[in-house]
Amino acid sequence: MFGTLSPTFITDLKLLMVNSGIRFLAAILILIVGWMLATWAKRWVLAALAHLPLDATLKPLLASLIRYVLLIVTVVLVLDEFGVQTASLIAVLGAAGIAVGLALQGTLSNVAAGVMLLILRPFRVGHFVEIAGGRQGIVREIGLFTTLITTRDLYYVSIPNSAIFGATILNYTREPMRRVKFNVPVDFVNDLDTVETVILEAVTANPDVSKSPAPGVIVNELQGYAVIMTVRAYARSGDYWKVLYALQKSVKTALDRAKIQIAVPRQAAAVRADPARAEPEPARMDSPRKSE
Repeated sequence: MFGTLSPTFITDLKLLMVNSGIRFLAAILILIVGWMLATWAKRWVLAALAHLPLDATLKPLLASLIRYVLLIVTVVLVLDEFGVQTASLIAVLGAAGIAVGLALQGTLSNVAAGVMLLILRPFRVGHFVEIAGGRQGIVREIGLFTTLITTRDLYYVSIPNSAIFGATILNYTREPMRRVKFNVPVDFVNDLDTVETVILEAVTANPDVSKSPAPGVIVNELQGYAVIMTVRAYARSGDYWKVLYALQKSVKTALDRAKIQIAVPRQAAAVRADPARAEPEPARMDSPRKSE
């Protein structure tokens, strides 16, 4: 069978195989180089943007976008090397994109939510926030699909952007100042004016407490065994936890030094007879005296 083939056909077949092999090797080389170039480009962009006065939230996003663009260009070049018509491919991908979009509604919603978070800026990298049903932590990165935070216990948490954008967001560090508030229960026997003076002096002595707005101490509630004093002070958002712990310690120390009693629950002992156990004593009858 092969003996009937013309020499021209065999020559053309050899040329086709060589040409296809060269194209295949070239495509593999383009794919490897493009992938490595996209990865390096992301690192270079991050390093370059680190020295620019640009919002830290946008830096990883711009680097990721450049990487994805280079990867798309790499795939197009690989397909073109195999002789695939890119115009027809784009039309086919456009039609298939609708079906893929319906199948990946959750993923696309994360992308849309990520874009909205970057536009509206409810928080930025470095802010301490409470998002997605009570998750608290410091924002490390806002990506196209997920937002990365680190909790106070140093847990790494990745949260989908759609879950963040569709829920309430509490940003604790966006404002420059934050109010420090805690309660101090004192006994009823104390003089309240003295208590207010002692607590206020302890609070104002802290150098991290803001002078404006000024701190304050109020009688918040009267309970059955205690007077609840509420302490309010303002500090920088970044110093909130340090100031809170320091004020609680200094207030307790000042109250002890001033011999002011902290309220403690009291229980009054009551002795009552149990009706179930109480039995009437039997009546005693005197025996009749014998007649003498």
